[in-house]
Amino acid sequence: MATGLDAIDWSAPWLAPWQAQGQAVAAHVLAGQSCANALNAHRAPEAPVRFAPQHALPTGEAYEAFIFRSRQVPTREGLHDFFNGLCWLHFPHTKTRLNALQAEQIARSGVQSVRGPARDGITVFDENAAFLQAPDALWLALVAKDWTRLFITLRPLWAQAQLVLFGHALLEKLVQPRKGMTAHVYRAHPSASGLAAMDAWMAHDLSADKLAAKPFAHLPVLGVPGWWAANGDPGFYDDLSVFRAPSPAFTREG
Repeated sequence: MATGLDAIDWSAPWLAPWQAQGQAVAAHVLAGQSCANALNAHRAPEAPVRFAPQHALPTGEAYEAFIFRSRQVPTREGLHDFFNGLCWLHFPHTKTRLNALQAEQIARSGVQSVRGPARDGITVFDENAAFLQAPDALWLALVAKDWTRLFITLRPLWAQAQLVLFGHALLEKLVQPRKGMTAHVYRAHPSASGLAAMDAWMAHDLSADKLAAKPFAHLPVLGVPGWWAANGDPGFYDDLSVFRAPSPAFTREG
């Protein structure tokens, strides 16, 4: 049985989009089902993949290439692959697009000891991305790492923003939240309202070249207003080890 699922706090604000289905899948796993079987029981009939036990992955075949070829996702017992499965259930088009981009890179260059820029960007997105819909002023403050403006001066604007965590490694880490946990934020189009629309838009927008350029802003997620009680005190953001100043190069050019 997968370990760690009983530690998930489904009331955490960042899990709100995942709670209904995630809690149901977790209950099946905690009752004794494998992660793969529990996820399959909750997949839509038109889902692009099925979940399989880890031993379904042939020795020597790249994980992403196997998924692309077989439409099966090898799934281990544990939080990491549990959240990866939930991402497939909630964002099937985005995950399919990422898998196709990875498979294309593997077919072109093989599996190298060091990933190239495209595979690295795709992996960062898959493991640690969050999607932000927000007014321009918030986005610009985030990109500039102007934390005072982002979280204090413009705090009321967060009522007009939506941040959805996507990366399964990020979701796994937040089972035991720490102040320094940071998401790679990708700006979603404001017209993509709801998870299904956001999923469709992301799948259309992503490309290997775009992800190779690392089009991310870095956001300590526990700084999001309403996501962590301690950030109601402005002094929460004075921790320079977490809320770091922009690099000198950014300051000069920005």
